[in-house]
Order: sequence, then structure tokens, then C-alpha cells
Amino acid sequence: MSWLRRTVIWLALGAGLLAPIAVLGVYAFSQRWFYPALLPPEWTASTFVRQLTRPETGTALLNSSLIALLVSLLALLVGYPAARALELGQLPAKGLIYALLFVPTVVPTVATGIGLNILFLRLGLAGTRLGVALVHLVPVLPYAVFTLGGVFAAYDPTYEAQARVLGASRWMIWRRVTLPLLLPGLVVTALFAFLISWSQYVLTFLIGGGQLVTLPTLLFTTVPGGNQATTAALALVFVAPLFVVIALTARYLAGSRVRGGELLLQ
Repeated sequence: MSWLRRTVIWLALGAGLLAPIAVLGVYAFSQRWFYPALLPPEWTASTFVRQLTRPETGTALLNSSLIALLVSLLALLVGYPAARALELGQLPAKGLIYALLFVPTVVPTVATGIGLNILFLRLGLAGTRLGVALVHLVPVLPYAVFTLGGVFAAYDPTYEAQARVLGASRWMIWRRVTLPLLLPGLVVTALFAFLISWSQYVLTFLIGGGQLVTLPTLLFTTVPGGNQATTAALALVFVAPLFVVIALTARYLAGSRVRGGELLLQ
């Protein structure tokens, strides 16, 4: 009966994850759907196509993508040496350092955003993609360091020492030893950073100052209008890239061990 229990669990999880998306799909492709009708009497893709082809949507999609990719890169560049030092450097009070890293996640986002907005205005970063990406690092970095810390906790640095003894350069050690072993963890960390940055609204609004429009800020501006079909269509545009990124990453991670082993043998 274990297979039956697993099947039921997966079906429940799938229903819980897909049900909200299905509801958005019904609203986005419906027309003249009023209470008490159970299902829409007419279906149309015009609302979804109109939202997808709007110049504002294209600009917001571009901004969200560039900012999330930049945040993922910065999270790896900053989180990697921090996590390696914490796990392999035998630093004292490691638990206290991890606790301090998570302080920004418990501080109200509005307070953090307003404080950084004053600083970014003086630095000329307010209303820019770089400024928004930097402020997104506030909620992203704690999770990036924590995730990479778990990766380094299971990492054996003796492989690097053996390669060094055999005469490998630092670049060769990184490319042929370190990177294949850590690549799945780096991908997961970049994925977390991308997802967190993609869904940020408050920090984007405070630092962007209304000049930089992303998909979350554009979506929130449509909600007060009361047009459920328009809001649902834009919400689908907002979540669709996330499903694509997760699907591609999951497919990659499924074969990461095999590819990592092949790289180490080359």
C-alpha cells in the first residue's frame, strides 16, 4: 500500500500547487462570467494576448528578468566565499554569524527599504536596475549563504589538496574538481535567488521609486482596477517564467551526479 500512499500524496501536492494556477487560467480566458454561473459561458484568449503584447508588460518582463539574473550572479559571488569561510575556515562562533546573517529577514521590509532608499538616493542608485538588484540582496543573501553552507558542509576539500599535489593550477582545480562537485548546489542557490528576486514588490517599489517597473509592481497596479480577467492574465504572465526555470533546473539536477562524475574522470 506504500505506492498508493505515495500516489495520493503526490496527487494532493499537485492539486494544491496547480489549483491556484487553474483558477487563474479560467479567469484569464473567460468572458462575461458572472455569478451564479459555475463556468464561463464564453472563452477567449484576447485578454491574455492583449496583456502579453502590451509594451508595459514587455518592459516589466525585461526588467524582472535582468534584475533576477543579476541578483542570482551577485548572490553567488558574495555567498560562495562567505559560505566556504564559514564551513571550511573553522571560524569561531559560526552559529552566531549565521544568526546575524538572518537578521535582515526578520526586520520589516518597509523599514529596510526606506533606510536604503535614502542611501541609494545619495549614491544615485535609486530608480536603477543595479540599485534594485542590490536591495534584493538583502532578503536573498541569507538564504544563499545558508544553502551554500549546507553544500560546503558535505564537501571534502581533500580532493583539491590531492589535485594540488599532482601539480594542478588553481584554475584547473576549480574547473575540474571544485566546480563539478559544487555545481548542483550552485544551481539551487541561483534558483532560490532568482525566485526571491522575481517576486519582490515592496523593495522594488521603494528603491525603484515608480520609475522602474517590474512584473510584481505592474501586477499590483492592475488589482485595484477590479478587472479579474486582466489581473489573472497578468498573473499568469508573472508565474509562467518561474515554472519554466524550475522545470529546466529540475531536469538539470536529475542528471547532475552522473555529469559531475564524468567531469571528474576526464
